[in-house]
Amino acid sequence: MALIPQLLDDIFQPFSLIGSTNETSKFSNPRVDWKETQEAHVFKADLPGLKKEEVKVEVEEGRVLQISGEIGAADKEDQKKENETWRRIERPRGKFCRKFWLPENAKLDEVKACMENGVLTVTIPKQEIKKPEVKTIEITG
Repeated sequence: MALIPQLLDDIFQPFSLIGSTNETSKFSNPRVDWKETQEAHVFKADLPGLKKEEVKVEVEEGRVLQISGEIGAADKEDQKKENETWRRIERPRGKFCRKFWLPENAKLDEVKACMENGVLTVTIPKQEIKKPEVKTIEITG
C-alpha cells in the first residue's frame, strides 16, 4: 500500500524528476515539500539521522535543483556484526537523488541551504521577470 503514493509521485510530478541511476534506490527517496512565497521558492526535505556533510545540494545546468546523499550508510557496518541477527529492517536505506526543474524566476546565484534537526531547507530567492515592452505601431494609409 505504501508503494502507491510513491508511484503516483513518479507519474504526476511534472516539475520533479526522480533520480534514475542504477545506484539510486527509489525506496529511500525522501519526501520533499516545495513552497513558493512572494520572495522565494522554499524546499524542505526530511533527512532524519543525516548530517549536513552527508547531503549534497547542487544546481545543475538547465535550472535543475539536485538534492542527493545516502540514507543509512552508517548502519551498513552495524548490520555486519557477528552474533547478531536482524529480524526486520523497515527504515529506508540507500542512495537518493531528487531533482526539480526550477522556474525562470529563480535566482540561481543566491541559493541557500541549511540543515536543522534532520530537515534540509533550501531557499531560492525569486527575481522579477521583466515582461517584454510592447511598442504600438501606428497604422497609416
